[in-house]
Amino acid sequence: MINKIAKTPREIVEHLDKYIIGQEKAKKCVAIALRNRWRRQAVSGDMQSEIQPNNILMIGPTGVGKTEIARRLAAMASAPFLKVEASKFTEIGYVGRDVESMVRDLVDLAVNMVRQEKAEAVEGKAQENVEERLLDLLLPPPRSKKNQPPEDVVQLESGDIDIGNTREKLRQQLRDGKLEKRTVEIEAAQDRFPVVEIFSPMGMEELGINFQEMFSGIVPKKTKRRKTTVSEARKFLFADELDRLVNMDDVIADALERAQQSGIIFVDEIDKICGEKSKTGPDVSREGVQRDILPIVEGSTVMTKYGLVKTDHMLFIAAGAFHSSKPSDMVPELQGRFPIRVELGSLDAKDFVKILTEPQNALIKQYVALLKAEDVNLTFDKKAIERIAEIAEQVNNSMENIGARRLHTVMTTLLEDIMFEAPAGQKNIRITVGMVNKKLGEIIEDEDLSRYIL
Repeated sequence: MINKIAKTPREIVEHLDKYIIGQEKAKKCVAIALRNRWRRQAVSGDMQSEIQPNNILMIGPTGVGKTEIARRLAAMASAPFLKVEASKFTEIGYVGRDVESMVRDLVDLAVNMVRQEKAEAVEGKAQENVEERLLDLLLPPPRSKKNQPPEDVVQLESGDIDIGNTREKLRQQLRDGKLEKRTVEIEAAQDRFPVVEIFSPMGMEELGINFQEMFSGIVPKKTKRRKTTVSEARKFLFADELDRLVNMDDVIADALERAQQSGIIFVDEIDKICGEKSKTGPDVSREGVQRDILPIVEGSTVMTKYGLVKTDHMLFIAAGAFHSSKPSDMVPELQGRFPIRVELGSLDAKDFVKILTEPQNALIKQYVALLKAEDVNLTFDKKAIERIAEIAEQVNNSMENIGARRLHTVMTTLLEDIMFEAPAGQKNIRITVGMVNKKLGEIIEDEDLSRYIL
């Protein structure tokens, strides 16, 4: 099971439009790249393995939607998605994290994703098994052939000691929540061996080895009995039932396939590793990381704790602002592995107005929902929203341009007092342009204060 969806590029763009304002060219590029994955799977014969993914290089300032486009694309396709920052591989010279760790992290995400899906499929069966196990704990089987109740049987108000009837009455009480505080005794597995981290010689990257799993066939698991409430026991037993019902061998096989065929790795800040070349010698920290990333993007085999993983058909999306460098500063081989380049434009006040109001997760909608939890109705005048957008644009132009993220600082400052006083205050709050000017006007006029707060 690989890419579940078969949406057309137009439908993909329409979905992205619900969350991201503007950037139509970038949306088209990622929509085509995703659709091409589905098309490749429909190709028969050897040609399927020959078709390479359309890796994309996004160029644009921070806060314009680069990461959000990739994240929403992966969520829509039910694809494993990982975001890494290229600069993390250059920390303290050239002893940062192993570049291959991005593939290992992606596989871990894929395993968790597939396991969650399979757990949801057997959740009903697990709940049924938990109920039966709780009844077994509450009403143990008779200890003798005599038709007498055991000493630890739960006595019902009716005094009925018939095992069959008693079990059904207990079942009803259990479903009605009347036995949640009852104490039961369960057997909990006790780990006898720790999870030990070892390091690969090439990249000092940790690989977890669980000795309990290695020796489970030789040394039986140790258990201990513990007393707990029915409520707590239900949680433990439910997790135990999921472990029993979910076949981890199938999970790992599906996860490896999904990571290899539909995984998306978003490499942010790639411009930080492709600056101007050093005039005094090779820039090991930057060029070295580029050359380490190159085989991963080209297609290689990476060792993970779940087995070997090929990166040939993973989709790589790189992004960077490229303020002090340009894409051509990358080593030529790496440039060739990102053939599709798209430039994302800066955002202005009109874009900010749309970002504040139109997306399903719009910032204003978030604040309205937060205050609605305390029965406070928060509303914004149209002019107030426009003024907030103008202030965000003004601050971006006068200081560092951080795109739509500036809206968070402006909105937080504007609503600070309301968010603090709202529970004990009025139930209807209306934000007007006068309130915006009063709260933010002095900050905007004072350049030093503006730099500090906004």
